[in-house]
Amino acid sequence: MFATIEAAPPDPILGLTEAFKADSRPNKINLGVGVYLDETGKTPLLDTVRQAEQRMAAAATNKSYLPIDGDAAYNRCVRQLLFGSDHSLVKNGQALTAQTPGGTGALRVAADYLHACHPTATLWLSNPTWANHDAIFHAADVPTAVYAYFNPKTNSLDFDALIAALHEIPHHDVILLHACCHNPSGVDPTVAQWEQIADVLAQRQLLPLIDFAYQGFGDGLEEDAAGLRAVADRVPELLVCSSFSKNFSLYNERVGALTIVSGDKDSAANVMSQIKVVIRRNYSNPPAHGAAIVRTILTDDKLRAQWLSELTTMRNRINAMRRLFVDTLAKLAPGRDFSFIVDQRGMFSFSGLNKDQVKLLRDEHAIYIVGSGRINVAGMTPGSMDQLCKAIASVL
Repeated sequence: MFATIEAAPPDPILGLTEAFKADSRPNKINLGVGVYLDETGKTPLLDTVRQAEQRMAAAATNKSYLPIDGDAAYNRCVRQLLFGSDHSLVKNGQALTAQTPGGTGALRVAADYLHACHPTATLWLSNPTWANHDAIFHAADVPTAVYAYFNPKTNSLDFDALIAALHEIPHHDVILLHACCHNPSGVDPTVAQWEQIADVLAQRQLLPLIDFAYQGFGDGLEEDAAGLRAVADRVPELLVCSSFSKNFSLYNERVGALTIVSGDKDSAANVMSQIKVVIRRNYSNPPAHGAAIVRTILTDDKLRAQWLSELTTMRNRINAMRRLFVDTLAKLAPGRDFSFIVDQRGMFSFSGLNKDQVKLLRDEHAIYIVGSGRINVAGMTPGSMDQLCKAIASVL
């Protein structure tokens, strides 16, 4: 049976990393995969994570299964990060959380729930969006469509087109929104724009599915939740997919969550019961270790404060690389304006490079960028900036 199977094409992003690893050229640069790197070009192990794991190892007594919806204390921490500990949704039981294997796992659980319980709904994705979004929902047999979001001519949010598109989406469809640090564009709505978006969502009776993978990487932990909270204040029902890969640097632990918000606690409990059915049929229950790290840090005042400092360091480094990149390109390619990159947020940016230029960078300069021109700003380092910008200037 296996002899007739043909090889699948490589993943466009993860496959790029495999090609990068196989490249023997010195001074190669990978700006493709979405992983934070420090100034030395390495993915850090946060000191708070190290301390949490030491405490956990000393206190461990068993390796028993978690419940289907995961660690209850971790789930409370997730809701508090999303909405704040005093939010009525948290206090009244209108928001419930299931721990998942990463943000991707949360998206797949949400997709399976939509397919099972809302089979006539179409999921609307921003144009552009994360490359894996459409694949995840397609695998769950959830139909997808796209709405206007990014204006490549101005390298900014096409807000008028976005609002016009929302007005055309049928009632009770689902719209996927990026809470902050939009992947791949790095372009986010302002708080005032979020409020307008939320008003239209409520008017059109749309179900928001908010992908929140980068909390704290934009403007700050609380500031990055402003859009989500604006939606939650105006729309009675929503789904939120969280990831802690980036802001805790826990990539290989696969730490995520799916939070549902409903108009009352009884309907919230009903939806969560269906979410648990989906999880049981998929992976049965989530892994414990990564969530325990997050819970240990967030429930200890000293560790939490230290983690916030580490998070600030990562965010500031990304923003500093944006500025250095723009300043260096201004010197090496004075005829081109890349100042828009400074205004974007998070790890990613649309560089404006086309596929031919991306290919030249890879073939001639050992610089790896996704074919769309999306670059991982967090992959830049001060030591490699001149090399990177000279190469880009040469292909423009």
